Amino acid sequence: MADAADIAALDLAALLASRVCHDIISPVGAITNGLEVLDEDASEEMRSFAMDLIKKSARQASAKLQFARLAFGAAGSAGAEIDLGDAEQVTRGFMAGEKASIEWHAARVLMPKNKVKLLLNLVLIATHAIPRGGVIKVTVEGEPARPSFRLVATGTNARIPPGVDGILVGRLPEQAPDAHMIQPIYAGLLARAADMNVSVEKVDDSVVFSAVMAESSPTY
Repeated sequence: MADAADIAALDLAALLASRVCHDIISPVGAITNGLEVLDEDASEEMRSFAMDLIKKSARQASAKLQFARLAFGAAGSAGAEIDLGDAEQVTRGFMAGEKASIEWHAARVLMPKNKVKLLLNLVLIATHAIPRGGVIKVTVEGEPARPSFRLVATGTNARIPPGVDGILVGRLPEQAPDAHMIQPIYAGLLARAADMNVSVEKVDDSVVFSAVMAESSPTY
């Protein structure tokens, strides 16, 4: 087994860039299609359809970019903190375009940026655990500097995405990392940077992701 820490910085950056581009290609492409309709069809019905498509797709693209900026971006200098209220806002905007819905249970506090980024990346992984849709319940407890996260993804055919349980703790398959692996790889790196341990388990029709401080035990 390879170790996530051995991934070259350039490879990590390239895979993360591909991940972000993958998310925004669809709504940006829809905006382009809407503009083409406006150019080619002068009927009032088609113009109305095109404008609705453009507005909806622009909102989706903006929401995805705002989420990516917080989940993947620098978000301030080293040691910076992020408002959990802002994290909730961008998460709700992002999830509005997904099959799953979000339930968010967390106080609005400032929290170290790597911990917030870990939480947002776990939300992304949780969406892949319920590809047919469902509900992701996010719970944050504890002091801002020493939080614990619990995400419960419930839906039809809920399952742990292939390899995610090992990748989150830094164990990579022998093959070279690809775009499908980058999310749990990056989440695992964030967890270690934030001094948190991450685990995932299947419980009935749900997949449960937990993150606790490395020297503590889960409190759920």
